[in-house]
Amino acid sequence: MSHFLKKLGLFVLTLWAAVTLNFILPRLMPGTPADAALAKLSQNGPVSAATRTAIEAQLGVPNGNLWDQYVSYLHQILTLDFGVSYTFFPQSVSSLVSQALPYTIVLVGVVTIIAFIGGTLLGVLAAWKRGTWLDTLPTLGGSFASAFPYFWTALLLLFFLGYVGHLFPTSGAYGVTSTPSFSGPYILDVLYHAALPALTILITSLGGWILGMRNTMINTLGDDYVTFAEANGLKSHTVAIRYAARNAILPNLTSFGLALGGVVGGSLLVESVFGYPGIGYLLLKAVTNQDYPLMQALFLMITVSVLVANFLVDILYGVLDPRTRR
Repeated sequence: MSHFLKKLGLFVLTLWAAVTLNFILPRLMPGTPADAALAKLSQNGPVSAATRTAIEAQLGVPNGNLWDQYVSYLHQILTLDFGVSYTFFPQSVSSLVSQALPYTIVLVGVVTIIAFIGGTLLGVLAAWKRGTWLDTLPTLGGSFASAFPYFWTALLLLFFLGYVGHLFPTSGAYGVTSTPSFSGPYILDVLYHAALPALTILITSLGGWILGMRNTMINTLGDDYVTFAEANGLKSHTVAIRYAARNAILPNLTSFGLALGGVVGGSLLVESVFGYPGIGYLLLKAVTNQDYPLMQALFLMITVSVLVANFLVDILYGVLDPRTRR
C-alpha cells in the first residue's frame, strides 16, 4: 500500500507541474492569433484599435493578468470546457478533439499494441534461438525497417501502393461517399483508409520491440535460475516464457507504457503525409495557427495520458517484480 501511495503522490505532483507548464508555454510564443488575423487585414490598409478589440473578443483571446488566466484555465480543465478553436471558429475545442480522437486510437493505438505483442514474441524467439536463422531474420529485418524515418516509409508506401498500384486510398479517414456511423460498410471503409498509415507505423516500430526484447532476454538467459530450470528438465517453452521472458519483458513493458501513453498524441508525420484527420494532424494545425485553446487541450490530453500510462506501468512493475516495492 505504501508503494502505491508513493506512486500516487508522485503522479499528482507531476500532473500539477505538467498542467502548469501547459498553461505557460503557449503564452511564451511570440504574437497572438489576433495578430495573424490583423496582419491579413492590414494588407488592405491600417487597422483601427476598435477592429483589434472586436477580433480579440470574437476569438476569445485571454485577457487580464496571468494569475486570473491561470485560475480560469484550471476551472476550464475541471469542467472540460476548453473554449472555442481559433483555427476552426466557431467549433468548440471539445468537439474537434472528440471527432479526431477515435481515428487516432484506431490507427495508432491498435497498431502499437500489435507491434508490441508481435515484436516481443519475435524477440523472445530470436533470443531463444540465437545464432540460427530464426535469430538472424527478425533481427536484421527489424533493424533494416526501423532505420527508415516515419515520413520516408510513409512516402514510399504512398507512392508505390497508393499512386502506382492504386491498392489503397492516398488520404483521408473514409471515402467521400461514406457517412460516419456504426455500420459495417463504414467501419470497413475506415480500416481500408487506415491501412497505409497503420502499415507505416508497424514497419518502423516493430524492429525496436524485437531488438529490445532480444537483447534483454539474452542477458537473462545467462542467469543462474534459468540454468537451474533447464537442469531440472523443464520444457524449453516453459523456461523461455515463464522464467526468462517474464523477467526480460520488464524494460519492454516500460517502453510500452510510454508508447501507449503517447498514442493519444497520434503520429504527427504519418498523419500529415496521409492527410489523416487524427490528433497529430489537428495538433499541427493548432501550432501553425497559434490556436491557444486547441493547443492547450491537446497538450494536456497527451500529457495526462502519458502520466496515467506511466503510473499504471509502475504499479504493474511492482506486481511482476516485488523487488521494486522495496
